[in-house]
Amino acid sequence: MTATFESLNAGDVIDGPKFAVSRESIRLFCDGSLDYNPLHLDDDYMKGNFGKTNFGGIIMHGMNNFGLITRMLTDWAYPAGAIHRRLETRWVKPVRPGDTIQPTGIVKSKQVTANSRWVLIDVMVRNQAGEKVATGEAMVEFPN
Repeated sequence: MTATFESLNAGDVIDGPKFAVSRESIRLFCDGSLDYNPLHLDDDYMKGNFGKTNFGGIIMHGMNNFGLITRMLTDWAYPAGAIHRRLETRWVKPVRPGDTIQPTGIVKSKQVTANSRWVLIDVMVRNQAGEKVATGEAMVEFPN
């Protein structure tokens, strides 16, 4: 069912697609983003320490979380004629090959202005253990 601005309430949940992370999916994101940082490709390089962090192996690009959240918001908003306008995210925990992640949004508030109608959404991505790997906030516009 397509959401309408009028039918939305604080606390409503938006579920995004699950994504199984693999070495291949990480490599494909490297190719698509042109980001070949050894963090994402070289297990030997990742055996070292980075500041106070030891990742112990390659990790997924944080921007892949951003992309999954964007897909979730667009898939939800577009059928209602709404437009995804803003997204801010923070990476909380590394994502590794073998993890399955899923974005979720929770409607935080709605606001009507002279020119439009806005929905503020808390967003997060969780792994298969239910741990948050990314958090943030998004804004969607439902034009008048």
